[in-house]
This record gives sequence, C-alpha cells and structure tokens, in this order.
Amino acid sequence: MSALFRLTNRAVALQRSLVANQAAVVRAINTSPKKDETITAPTSLTTEDFANPSPKNWQSYGFDYKDQVEDRKATKSTFFVTVTLCLVWGSFYWAYLPDTQFRNWAQREGFLELRRRELAGVDLVSPNYVDPASITLPSDEDLGDTEIII
Repeated sequence: MSALFRLTNRAVALQRSLVANQAAVVRAINTSPKKDETITAPTSLTTEDFANPSPKNWQSYGFDYKDQVEDRKATKSTFFVTVTLCLVWGSFYWAYLPDTQFRNWAQREGFLELRRRELAGVDLVSPNYVDPASITLPSDEDLGDTEIII
C-alpha cells in the first residue's frame, strides 16, 4: 500500500513538473501593432511612385554604405567571381592538371622494370639492394631479452 502511495505521489510530482516546464516554454503572443508597420496610405499614387520605390529599410551588404545600386552590383560581382570563377573553374582546372610529379611515369617504369627482370630470370628485388658491409647490427649482448620478429 505504501508503494502505491509513493507511486501516486511521484506521478503527481511528475505532472506538476511537466506543467511547470510547459508553462515556461509557452510564450505569450503580442498582437499589438508595431510603429514600423503602421503607415498612412498616400492619397494619390502615380506610376512614377511604383517605378522608383524608395528603399525604406535598406541594409547594406558591406560593399557600399551609401548607394544601394552600387552595393548590389559589388555583391553580385563578388559572388560571381568567388563562386563561379574560383570554386567552379578552379576545381575544374585543379582536377585536370597534368601529372607534375610524374607518378604515372614512375609506375609505368616500375612495371617495365619488373617485366624485364622476370624475362631475364633475375630476382625482382636484389637481396643486396643495400650493401651489407654498410649495415651495423647490434650484438646479442646488446639485444638482451628483446624479442626479434622476422
């Protein structure tokens, strides 16, 4: 019985915390009109007013802070140069660059040398590639209990 009582108390506490958290998340909606949204309509509109609208809330892109037309031109030309010329054409150019480090040539020469050695019946890699006299190996006393894996 006491376990049931504790369970119902926990359930009630859980419901209270959920309601409190939900109340904190829900925000009130303000429906009052804002100052910037309420304007008086002009009494007479002409076609010139529609052809030349005034930029009331214009924000600059950072290229020209005084002239909207120059700011737009500078923005569009900058994005054209960076995206089209640098990213697109630059990636195309980089992808089709010639092999400047001769990787293809080195691989082709390696295959030709292997083929020549196979036909001649010589070892593919010479066991004396490095002169054995130039190699100094440690003595058994220097190695001690070191495990040597061959």
